[in-house]
Order: sequence, then C-alpha cells, then structure tokens
Amino acid sequence: MAIKEVLTYPNPLLKEISEEVKEVTPDVKDTIIDLIDTMDSTGHSVGIAAPQIGKLYRIIAVDASKNKKCTNHHGKMVMINPEILKWEGMLQFREGCMSLPDYTGNVNRARKILVQYQDEKLNTKVIYAEEFEAVLIQHEIDHLDGVLFIDRIISKRTDLFRRKKYK
Repeated sequence: MAIKEVLTYPNPLLKEISEEVKEVTPDVKDTIIDLIDTMDSTGHSVGIAAPQIGKLYRIIAVDASKNKKCTNHHGKMVMINPEILKWEGMLQFREGCMSLPDYTGNVNRARKILVQYQDEKLNTKVIYAEEFEAVLIQHEIDHLDGVLFIDRIISKRTDLFRRKKYK
C-alpha cells in the first residue's frame, strides 16, 4: 500500500498501549501491508510494530532472515495479537530501533520464547523462537505495550550508546 513515516521518540503514540485486533477490517489489512512495505523499504530493518506507523493495533511484522548471523528463524511473519506464553534463559543484546535512530543499547531479553499469535486470517499459531529471532519478537511486542528499548536499558549510564555515523 505505502511506505509510512516511522514515528520517533518522543512522539506520544509510541507510549500508548495498542488494542487487540478482533477482526480483519480494511484498515487492519492496509496496516499489515504498510508495515511490510515500510520494513522492507529500509533494507536494514528486521521488524516493525503498528504503533511505529501511528496505528494502535496489536500487529507486528518481523523478518529475522535479514540478519546474516541468524540461521534459525521462521522468515518473514506478520503477527497479530502476539503473546509470549513461556520464556527461558536470558541473554544481553545490543538493540537499535527505527523510532530511536541515533541510539543503541544493551538490554536483557529471554533467550527462548514460546509465542502465540494470529496470522492475517486470524488463525492461531504457536511457535518457538530463540536467540536473535526471540529478541526481535520481544522488542516488537514491547512496542504494542508502549515500551521502548530505552525503557529496558540495563544501565542508562553505561549501556546506552550513540549510534555511529557512517559516511
């Protein structure tokens, strides 16, 4: 449909809690297409959540296959109403976000998650994700609850970094 502007912090919509999707309306269909188009347009983005394009639906799009180091993944997915059912292990991960383009930071995340979601036809799915893909899904689900990675930084003094600028 369209490549949308990605909202950046401190836009207040990024701190709102998104609403559950109960039916696939034309606006929900458009939002799904916009999420995929916007994520794919950047070339480097591996995930995006509906609030980042100004839509307060519980929808995320992820594609862990874009990360060369991630060999165990489910490919490109649209996840509606995602919910983490179970998690195990912890890992520290350096995260970045299109809504905070100038920063990266160290965040603790679950190493492995069991997540339930609905696909674009509202069929319920359950998958295990681990390592990079698990971190990616947790990061995007946080957006649906108004949480940004800077809210989860281990230490704001030592674990928040200004992104390097490449010429």
